[in-house]
Formats: sequence, structure tokens, C-alpha cells
Amino acid sequence: MSQSFDEISAQLRRRHRKTTRLKWMSMGALGLAALFLVVFFGDMLAKGLPAFQQAQIQVQVDYNERAAELPLAAVQEDVRPLVSRGYLRLIPGRMEDNPELLGTTRKEWVLADSAVDQYLKGHHTGLRDGQAAVVERLQADGRAELRFNSGFFTRGDSKMAELAGIASAAMGTLMTLLVTLAVAFPIGVMTAVYLEEFAPDNRLTQLIEININNLAAIPSILFGLLGLAIFINVFGVPRSSPLVGGLTLALMTLPVIIIATRTALRSVPDSIRHAAFGVGCSRWQVVRDHVLPLALPGIMTGSIIGLAQAMGETAPLIIVGMVAFIPDVAASFSEAATVLPAQIFTWAGEPERAFVEKTSGGILVLLAVLISLNATAVVLRKTFERRW
Repeated sequence: MSQSFDEISAQLRRRHRKTTRLKWMSMGALGLAALFLVVFFGDMLAKGLPAFQQAQIQVQVDYNERAAELPLAAVQEDVRPLVSRGYLRLIPGRMEDNPELLGTTRKEWVLADSAVDQYLKGHHTGLRDGQAAVVERLQADGRAELRFNSGFFTRGDSKMAELAGIASAAMGTLMTLLVTLAVAFPIGVMTAVYLEEFAPDNRLTQLIEININNLAAIPSILFGLLGLAIFINVFGVPRSSPLVGGLTLALMTLPVIIIATRTALRSVPDSIRHAAFGVGCSRWQVVRDHVLPLALPGIMTGSIIGLAQAMGETAPLIIVGMVAFIPDVAASFSEAATVLPAQIFTWAGEPERAFVEKTSGGILVLLAVLISLNATAVVLRKTFERRW
């Protein structure tokens, strides 16, 4: 039965209305996602930026004989509660290393207690009324101020919030990723080259491909259990070390690198291979001299993204013990270490208000590194990508 012009027009109007509704719903979803990102980053910046400043106060330090045994005696009584205990503990060592300090009195800028730091940042917590009056007097005299917190990047973890930093966690992250890259990249690339260029298409290779795709989708904590069972319990790799952490993350990153490498190899036209075969190259020469160089940008992009994903993982590293309290930088790959995500996880569980900004500051550093890695991957792809 034929439709009239009016019926067809009504159907078209309904279709256009549905299309318009779908368009606005899609734009609304995009706007909601953008709003979430703005709120998330805004909250992180508001909470994390104060972590890059630390309160310091100017005090008179009396390097007398009593201070060698009782560091509190080195500073005036009214400002003793305002000075960080971490600084006071250094006084006997400084006097021992520099005997000429004995008997001298000096004015020095010293690290303030976390309660003073929070007070100067507008959080009136942790100080008694008398102490708050002393801080205000010091601030009025120009002897109490917020300065750039270089210690946040140069010191390791500490139970005292004013001393806590990310140096040990950052170095542990770097060492762990080096192990991950050294293991996952060559194995992943060679596996992908074999499966894509040399392996016959049979049930065994199809089964391997299915399992690789499945491994890329399983929860990361299962890789932690696998690393605990194999590397620690079977091979005796030191627990909490960058070595066991890197090997565990290598297991998790392998499927990502294999899949990315195979995709890059497939993007190379078969005409390149045929031309190389036509001039007498062997299969290995074709792959080594022609296919791999052309696929390298895609391989590097996928590997960087895989490493960025591994860098943000916490669950598998908690299983292998890399959530320990590590105040010093690990000297070797077999010593105990921690990583930035685990350090942030630890700080998030601390009750002190000062650790809130430390947590957010650590997140900002981690986000900056992850965004840089992903941006590097995008630049590499755009710079070296070839369209056939």
C-alpha cells in the first residue's frame, strides 16, 4: 500500500526528531564527561598544589654542649613545639660533623612542624592558642613563611608529614619500569613477529592468539598473584624489590605489547614483503630490514602506552609487597622499594590533615608523568606514521 506525501513527511519529521534527540544526548554525555574531568582536576589542583609549599620559621639555634644530648635545648622554649622533630634530630649529627659549631649561636631558617604548615595554609588545626599567637608573631616579623617544598622531591617517605617526600617512590618506579621494559619489550616484540610473520595458521597458534587477547583483559590483581606464586615462592626473587615488581608488571604488559606489535606489523603492506622477496631476500631479511623498521613507530607507541598503564598499577604490586614503608632510595634492584601509586595509597590512609595534600600532590606528579608518556606516544605516532 502506497503512502501519501503527508505520511512520508510525518515519518521524516519523526526521524529528524529522533536524530536531534540522539545528538543532544551525545553532546550531553560529552559535556558530563568534560564536567567530571574539570571537577576532578580542579579538586586535585586545589588539594595538591599546597603540597609544593612548606612552612619554614627562622629561629635562633644555640649549639651548646647540652644540645648535643638534648636537641630541644638548642632552640628557644617558646618555639620548640613549632620546629619539626626531624630538624631537631639533625642537630647532634651536625655538631659532630662540624665541631666548630660548638659554642656558637646562629639564626637559621628551619623546617616547621606540620601543624604550623597547615596553620599558615589556612587550616586552623593542631595548634593551641598560645602556639598560634607565636606563629602569628613570627609571621608578622617576617620569620615564618611558606617556601617551595624541594624536600617533597628529594626526601623519601616519613611518618612526619613535613618530611614526607616521593624520592624513594619515584626511584622505585623508575627501577621497576626498567625491569618491565627490559623483559616485556624484547619478548613481546619477538613473540608478535613470530606469530605474524613465521607461525603457521593452525589450531595451536589460534589458541595462543586467543589466550593473548584474554590475558590483556583479565584483572591486574591476578598478575600479582601469579608473580607471588612464580617469582617469589618458586624462584625466590626478593619480596618488595623492583626486580619482582618489574617481572610482575612485565607479565601484565606482555599482551599489550604483543597486540600492538602485531597491529603495527599488519599495517605494513604486503607489497613491501613481495618486493623484498622478489630481489632474493630471505624471510628473516624481509622482516629485519623492511617490515620491522616500517612498523617500529607503531611498536614504540604501543609499548609506551603499555608502560604507562603499568606505571599506574597498584594492585599487583601490593600483592608482591611493594607497599612497604621505604624512607630511603633503593641502592639495587634486589632491595626493598615502593612505587608512586603504592606511596599514594599509603598516604591516603594516614589520619593527619597534612597527608591529604601530600596524597593529592603525589597524584598530580603521577598524572603529569602519565600524560607526558601518552603525549609522547601520540607525537611518535603522528611524526613517523605512514599511510599506505
